[in-house]
Amino acid sequence: MRKSSKLCHKTSCPRSNIFCNLIDKIAKRPSLQFLGQWGYHCYEPKIYRTLAKILRYMDLDGFDVLLTDYIAFVEKSGYRFELNFNLEFTEICVNIILYWVFVRKSNPDFVELLLKKTKDYIQDRSCNLALIWRTFTPVYCPSPLSGITPLLYVAQTRQSNILKILLQYGILEREKNPINVVLTILLYPLRVKIMFDHTLVDIQEDAKTCLALCSRVLSVISVMEIETQLSLGRCPIISNWLDYIPSTRYKDPCELLHLCRITIRAQLLTNNMLPNGIFSLLIPVRLQNYLNLES
Repeated sequence: MRKSSKLCHKTSCPRSNIFCNLIDKIAKRPSLQFLGQWGYHCYEPKIYRTLAKILRYMDLDGFDVLLTDYIAFVEKSGYRFELNFNLEFTEICVNIILYWVFVRKSNPDFVELLLKKTKDYIQDRSCNLALIWRTFTPVYCPSPLSGITPLLYVAQTRQSNILKILLQYGILEREKNPINVVLTILLYPLRVKIMFDHTLVDIQEDAKTCLALCSRVLSVISVMEIETQLSLGRCPIISNWLDYIPSTRYKDPCELLHLCRITIRAQLLTNNMLPNGIFSLLIPVRLQNYLNLES
């Protein structure tokens, strides 16, 4: 028996599954007959070419199918590999998926679908299916180990339309140090303007919107921490940045209405019911929209 055939065995993963088919092709490569040559540099280009070709022209329905296949592949554990290949394979796949969703497409509809499909796993940061917590490399390279999370990338690029979706799903509220996201929005060096729907986006205006969105989630924004960073020579992307942080987030008493929003969202977050649980509450639509960070 060839050594490559000993590296894995199939159990319940269906043949039509994109990731099962891809891993089949990789395992059959002649170079993998020798365990000493088994490593991501041998098979990563094949994975990237295959998934990139699919993702490049994929619509929302196709992306739904791809996510369904990935979830089935991970959940059913249809393959067993030596030398941590299963972990390497899934990490590379996640890196490619996140790269195409957040960098190449930058489409809010794709981001929201990703969150909807993986919502049941979001409370466990260690789960391979909690894609929103995985890291990826914005300038694509095979290893995601030195990458960043989608939330941090969106903060760096000030994509307010995508940040709003992440916040509606409670991603910022799950962060241990949410002030780091605010600091990133305000102080991360300005990059080349991003193309969205073939138009130039004004990054500074988006940064203002991002700060306003964060203010809808947080009860406190430490101006002292921001000023400390400025004293170290860092330059804010917005010169009058303090005008875009409500005084009730750093010096005046927080509004009672906002504190109620934080409390209700925290309870829904605990039960993994953001944002859909908001719309099952028997309250006026205007209040539902307020809880969903529309204002």
